[in-house]
Amino acid sequence: MRIVVAAALLAVGAAPAPKLSEAWLTTGDGKQRLARVALTPPAPDALRIEIDPSQRFQTMVGFGAAITDASGILIAGMKPAPRAALMRDLFGTAPGQLGLGFTRLTIGASDFSPTHYSFDDMPPGQRDPELRRFSIQPNRADVLPVVKQALAINPRLVVMASPWSPPAWMKTGDSLIGGTLRPDAYTLYARYFVRYLQAYAAEGVAMRYLTIQNEPDFSPDSYPGMKWPAADRARFVGDHLGPALAAARIDTGILERDHNWDQLQQPLTALANPAAARFITGVAWHCYGGDVSAQAKFHAAHPDKETFFTECSGGGWRPGWQAGFSDTIRNLMIGSTRNWAKGVLLWNLALDPKAGPRKGGCDNCRGVVTIEPKTGAVTRNLEYYALGHLSRFVRPGAVRIASTTVEVDVETVAFRNPDKSTVALLYNVSSKAARNLSVRLDNRVIGLRLPAGAAITLRI
Repeated sequence: MRIVVAAALLAVGAAPAPKLSEAWLTTGDGKQRLARVALTPPAPDALRIEIDPSQRFQTMVGFGAAITDASGILIAGMKPAPRAALMRDLFGTAPGQLGLGFTRLTIGASDFSPTHYSFDDMPPGQRDPELRRFSIQPNRADVLPVVKQALAINPRLVVMASPWSPPAWMKTGDSLIGGTLRPDAYTLYARYFVRYLQAYAAEGVAMRYLTIQNEPDFSPDSYPGMKWPAADRARFVGDHLGPALAAARIDTGILERDHNWDQLQQPLTALANPAAARFITGVAWHCYGGDVSAQAKFHAAHPDKETFFTECSGGGWRPGWQAGFSDTIRNLMIGSTRNWAKGVLLWNLALDPKAGPRKGGCDNCRGVVTIEPKTGAVTRNLEYYALGHLSRFVRPGAVRIASTTVEVDVETVAFRNPDKSTVALLYNVSSKAARNLSVRLDNRVIGLRLPAGAAITLRI
């Protein structure tokens, strides 16, 4: 049975219809994926949704995923022609390309690295207080060339970076795994960040943002990481990193938190430190605990600070399209942006069929794409299509505008692009019933039939 989706623009009174209006559909079962759908008149019983461009919220940076070591190794390992085709598809901004405009790098190893390393490793018991051994050499074979290729395709790509651990010799326990930053290493660690940012800038990769610790409430037992309380993070930023960046004339923004929605008090604690607040640009959130509404609560407390969503992974805990696509669309593409996120990042851009390469950590994570290393075959996963519902259409500099949902089964978000086009994403939460909708923008009405569990992007 063929699914029919109706979408059309009707003029109110004598107003002429727009010259171009388009709609793309992904069904909840994944049988149709960002499929162009025909325009037909709206149904008379449609539920009403209002889009109001006069109510303006955050200006968007972009959507994307992290170029981890695993992602870099897999993409760099492809043959030149298919690699170029994949990169154009992911980062290109022509019609039909994914249009990713935001990415995240790891400062040293994460769990998705085949070895555990920092950019200044020393033998056990030895230290390098002058950072003479500092080098980004571990990234030169894969991560760095992939990022540079992405920037060549999309020069407006925004890059951020996050560390999983300081060098082992800066930590209690002298290990990348566990421990915490030694009090006498705070100044050195700030210099380490400066060296990293300078080294990447010298390669033509300027970091727009960074965080100082990935998931600082979690100390993993099989890959680099550490706990770092909010008050101590604030002291590091206010007394060490912020002044070091200023002295080096580096304007990279510092984002606090970089962990789940369930600890709103932590970034509030960090910003209660006046010295840190001077240098903290905003806050970064992950999806693995709490509720997306924490973002709006933070924004209400600090409307002058930026909000970003910086990590969520698909995986075996959300098998199949119905669970995985629904969660990604509802919580991230709609939920996170409606709650003030200027940028939305998923976790690994690419993984292999065994959820690697990796050393420790998640053994059933899913990348935006899966690459078979022996053949170079690429599978575009449900996260690819969920991202595409906004990344293909919402351009850098777009502003989120008001979209009123009058029915609990339908969730929406809308944006006004710099070229004055309007983009709206609508999702039918119900897994059983299709809904007829009437989307109103200015003096125009857009009618559509939204299948159960489906998402539609409208560009007006």
